[in-house]
Amino acid sequence: MKATGIIRKIDDLGRIVLPIELRRTLDVSTQDELEIYVVDDQIILQKHEPTCVFCNSRRGLVSYHGKTVCQECLAALREI
Repeated sequence: MKATGIIRKIDDLGRIVLPIELRRTLDVSTQDELEIYVVDDQIILQKHEPTCVFCNSRRGLVSYHGKTVCQECLAALREI
């Protein structure tokens, strides 16, 4: 992990501000979704990339009954 030298305080509601330099570098914009998870004693923020709920593919995604599904899995669902 690369250190940035940037320190931010957490406010009363548990929020932090991501500096504009980081948002630009990582192409994170207002309303983008971030995944938050913990690895050992580290909090990881990662830009959310939607995947198929069945095979985790990131190609040819569509919404099917409120779920993200790739074209291949959608075709397989239609055969059922």
